[in-house]
Amino acid sequence: MHVDTPTIPTTRLADLPRLYATLTKARLSTLVVVTTAVGFLMSSGPVIEWWRLLWTVLGTMACALSANALNQVIETRRDRLMDRTKNRPTPSGSLSVPHAFIFAIVLGYAGLFVLALLVNLAAAALALATLLLYLLAYTPLKPVSTLNTLVGAIVGGIPPVIGWVAVRDTFDVQAWSLGAILFVWQLPHFLSLAWLYRDQYADAGFRMLPVVRGGTTLTAEITLLTTLLLVPLALTATLSGMAGLVYAVISFVLGLGFAWFALQFFRKRDRSTARATFLFSLLYLPVLLAAMVLDRNIVPSDELITVDMNPDAIMQPLPARD
Repeated sequence: MHVDTPTIPTTRLADLPRLYATLTKARLSTLVVVTTAVGFLMSSGPVIEWWRLLWTVLGTMACALSANALNQVIETRRDRLMDRTKNRPTPSGSLSVPHAFIFAIVLGYAGLFVLALLVNLAAAALALATLLLYLLAYTPLKPVSTLNTLVGAIVGGIPPVIGWVAVRDTFDVQAWSLGAILFVWQLPHFLSLAWLYRDQYADAGFRMLPVVRGGTTLTAEITLLTTLLLVPLALTATLSGMAGLVYAVISFVLGLGFAWFALQFFRKRDRSTARATFLFSLLYLPVLLAAMVLDRNIVPSDELITVDMNPDAIMQPLPARD
């Protein structure tokens, strides 16, 4: 395919905030921050450490902005091939690739330093792992394998765990419950979006599931199955003691609604049902997380469950702290 060389626009200093926001996908990164904050609040006791929450949010935000910017730098050539992405800063030439790369690296280092020095090393290590997984696994897999969506979902499931360990400094079952909810939610969210833009992904050479042979049907099937899985999975927040019965009712109703939209997509497999499923996914998550925080229970340290990595060990309560 022949691709015309884009006319390089003149970039003014006043344009930089807007270009940086687009480069880093600032609105998408806000979702990462929200899920991190939810993990922090669900892990907190009666007294919330607001300064620690601030540093956790700022550090995680900087790492998320960095990952998104570096992803765009790497995918500059392919982004020029898609109408949806060709006007981004690096494909359009509004920002040079070296400029965008340096900006992203500075953000990443700043975020990791904030987490390591002002929160704890566990949170910083998780943020670093997220960055590396996103850039060294998810991004390279996009033109190679449909498994990229699974890897991307793992990346998206880590932020609430960062928030949890920022408070407790332990990887408890409740933290993994939060991460699992985010992981599974992303599958119908991204697959319905990929179905809508499958032609553009194919033209750009991305191996998204709806692009491969038989993928349009398989995408609808997986979307339905994962929304059904979300119904019991979301209830684990109540079963593990993090949230109450009000949250359980709300999560159950939301899950059934999400599954209903996915069922329509499975039955018809057209743009309107795919779009409706995607749009409901955007409603599902913030309402679910808001209900969880508003109906949260304080989980005492002596009721937390931790997992010993020794293969001969069993799950057991974490000893109470002084």
